[in-house]
Amino acid sequence: MTVTGVQLQEYLAGLDYPVSREDLIRWGQENGASTAMLQMLQALPLEQFNSPDELNAALSTPT
Repeated sequence: MTVTGVQLQEYLAGLDYPVSREDLIRWGQENGASTAMLQMLQALPLEQFNSPDELNAALSTPT
């Protein structure tokens, strides 16, 4: 299963920013994220995201 950035953004709706990559991973684990979603979060290049737009840009950038 492939997870798109849009799907992940929908899943992470309601988060307060700024948010760290570790908090994103924890949020996913606590809310039943799939392995693919968790891998996407772990591969994010930044340590912290100040807005949904910043997170979306990171998700759209190939690693």
